[in-house]
Amino acid sequence: MNQEEIKKILPHRDHMLLIDEAELREGKAYGKKTIRGDEFFLQGHFPGNPVVPGVILCEILGQSACVLLSGEAEGITPFFTGLDKVRFKNPVHPGDVFETECTLLKHKGPFYWAEGKGYVDGKLCVSAEFSFALIKE
Repeated sequence: MNQEEIKKILPHRDHMLLIDEAELREGKAYGKKTIRGDEFFLQGHFPGNPVVPGVILCEILGQSACVLLSGEAEGITPFFTGLDKVRFKNPVHPGDVFETECTLLKHKGPFYWAEGKGYVDGKLCVSAEFSFALIKE
């Protein structure tokens, strides 16, 4: 999926649509984000040593996981309800291609639980378990 296809699933738009492309494969969602260096979240984080904030990495994981809901996502907004077991292993910098792998663990009603991992060049940068609710607009 390219960004235009992703916009059919996610309500996020510039500057908060944070995945460039995504695909579904064998029950998992895979996403990619190329960190260009001019993103709003790098301004001031940190001067002379820009690092993608951890909260942004978690948002990218969440957006990637929502791609798993492509058949159910029409007219809904996904809201984070929790983040658990978040671990940051390696920083993400301008020029990096951040790649995600997300799996849905379970769901009950409008609530979904997932796990995700984010990598740069095969090195684990972040892992997390998270939950979100799908709320009708």
